[in-house]
Amino acid sequence: MKLDLEALAALDAVVRHGSFARAAEALHKVTSAVSYQVKKLEEQLNLTLVDRSAYRVRLTAEGEAVLAEGRRLLRQAYQVEALAQQLASGWEARLLVVVDGILPLADTLRALKQLADEGVPTRVQLKIEFLRGVQHRFEKEQADLMLVKEYHPSAQLHAQAQAEVECVLCVAPEHALARLAAEAGRPLCLDELQDHVELSVQDSSDQGSDRQMFGGERVFYLSGFVAKRQALLMGMGFGWMPRYLVDDALAAGQLVELPYQGGSRFRFTPWLVQRLDRPPGRAGQRLIELLSRAA
Repeated sequence: MKLDLEALAALDAVVRHGSFARAAEALHKVTSAVSYQVKKLEEQLNLTLVDRSAYRVRLTAEGEAVLAEGRRLLRQAYQVEALAQQLASGWEARLLVVVDGILPLADTLRALKQLADEGVPTRVQLKIEFLRGVQHRFEKEQADLMLVKEYHPSAQLHAQAQAEVECVLCVAPEHALARLAAEAGRPLCLDELQDHVELSVQDSSDQGSDRQMFGGERVFYLSGFVAKRQALLMGMGFGWMPRYLVDDALAAGQLVELPYQGGSRFRFTPWLVQRLDRPPGRAGQRLIELLSRAA
């Protein structure tokens, strides 16, 4: 029996995206073609791999076992394809980069502009995610690189430290917390912060929240740090912001640093992460070089 790798890839896409329609969109095929490939695979193996009775597609027990082994075969096939492509031209057909939205985007954009100016033929995709959503997207989309605040390390990943980012706890000067801090003449305690609306950025994976949050009952979740900055300027609440986004507002008095007993600033080291099971080609290597130089 000849096993159809395209059919395995179709099954993998259906499971990762949750439906035949979304899998077809990701694979740039019509839905009927993806459904046919999965059905054909089931006939070849004489197994029912997909439970189609529920709204969201689910694997049967047999399907889970087949897909687990199938994904191993797909990874090996992708490695062979990548090797052949790099041996032929040295350039990847695609380079997918996932970046944490808390990080300065300018360095990444400058690096990508340099690739374009050098005439690199690789098609580059840049996706912005937040918190756990960065690694979630990196793994789900089989991305090549990620720039991330925090990640779960593994033996298949290699990470390089990037330039530190400093965050500051801030609020509008007319906000009640700013007045309270000025009148008290001391750093505020946790209970005092928890009485007010905290502004945060939503985890784009829906798997958790920012561990820097203060735990109050009233939280407004924003779609990104640009929206969060605007909300802070409007006096909607208080929250952490990367300094590169608010230094101008702090200098102009549009925002003020909020004194807090636990500290009003913190630093973190971002990481540039690549896969060891699928080493970068010329474009990926060049992008890593440019980003490392910026760091």
